Amino acid sequence: MSFEVLVPASSANLGPGFDSLALAIDLHTRVRVVDAGSGRRNDASQPDLHGGENLVLTSMRRLAERAGRHLPPVEIETQSDIPVARGLGSSAAAIVAGLQAAAMLLDGEPLASDELITIGGQLEGHADNVSAAVLGGVTVAVTTGEGYIAAQLAARLAWRPVLFIPQLTAFTSDARGVLPAQVPLSDAAANVGRAALLAHALQNGDERLLADAMTDRLHQPYRASLFPHLEPMIAAALDAGAAGACLSGAGPTVLALAREERASAVRDALTRVGAELGIAGEAVVAAVASGGAQVRPLPDGAGGQAF
Repeated sequence: MSFEVLVPASSANLGPGFDSLALAIDLHTRVRVVDAGSGRRNDASQPDLHGGENLVLTSMRRLAERAGRHLPPVEIETQSDIPVARGLGSSAAAIVAGLQAAAMLLDGEPLASDELITIGGQLEGHADNVSAAVLGGVTVAVTTGEGYIAAQLAARLAWRPVLFIPQLTAFTSDARGVLPAQVPLSDAAANVGRAALLAHALQNGDERLLADAMTDRLHQPYRASLFPHLEPMIAAALDAGAAGACLSGAGPTVLALAREERASAVRDALTRVGAELGIAGEAVVAAVASGGAQVRPLPDGAGGQAF
């Protein structure tokens, strides 16, 4: 059996939707798996992990352990154009890819979306990025007593994602470490209303609402201490014509949403602020990934590294 798993990047929170809302981005992790017969088994490393574990392999093993079974010998090759530790869901993409690869090897078919989101969310600790990676488009995920419930709010948006991706890295554990254990009731209430308003605006393409709807009072004010470029870039993006802007996931990437005709101006504004602040990075106009994780057969003769 030879196949590949293709999983998109994702931007979580989208401002007020902390640990619940996310957007799939058209950057991908690709995992190719080829039957190795009775060949040797060793660990193939995913490039540029910044000292972290290989979540593709970890997820494959976790699913096999969960099923009480062993993975067959295979060759595996992992490629990714999702920057690691930048707030673009690289870990969720790796987890989803690993789970689907293991499911194919164990049962010959991928996991159903709801099961994939539940298991992936348990491994990740939250299911916002995982849900976008699985379903594509804009998604919402909530925790239940038995796992997670997730749904796609919209497959496509009226706006293009514009990203400023710094060269500096940031890990979710550090970005969560600056968050308070308790917040004022007024801040919690403000975010509940804005998250609901944001879901409506995204579904209906209502640009009048988006800037206010993407305003956050639960995590961005605290994470701004880690990312001094965040508030100036949000302001510059809005001034350049973006409909809304926010921190992407736990950062340090900044996400703006802009109409096609304004996207280049927003990109240029983000680039200018990065230069003024001495923040090395790249501003790019991206696209929404309307579809989520896919499993595709590979032609005969495809290869990879031994696993």
